[in-house]
Amino acid sequence: MEDLNVIWEDKKRPIFGLPLSFTKYKLTDEKLLIETGLFSIKEEEVQLYRVMDVTLRYNILQRIFNVGTIHCCSGDKTTPEFDIKDIKNPREIKEILSKKVEEQRDKKRIAGREIMTDSEGEMF
Repeated sequence: MEDLNVIWEDKKRPIFGLPLSFTKYKLTDEKLLIETGLFSIKEEEVQLYRVMDVTLRYNILQRIFNVGTIHCCSGDKTTPEFDIKDIKNPREIKEILSKKVEEQRDKKRIAGREIMTDSEGEMF
């Protein structure tokens, strides 16, 4: 998960806001990387221009420890929905993510209404 333009990175913080997990998140100018696992590692990559909706969720315990989950819906065939779970400063990260999504859409000249899929989930 090496990239020169890392804007934000964190680990999942499932217990009292402590980073005791094998899930890592990285946000770059163009994509979000989610790496999970210890012995068998899975790395998901989502292009930011494909993200269509971003929602912040947190319960009372998460609010106490300033962690939360960002739920994202995307036009990506392999990852239509995903969560950025139990991260520190979730409101701030949601705003950064939303801003980067809009920047990528502007850069690639893609409007939200242009991200459509056919019956098989392929973008057209």
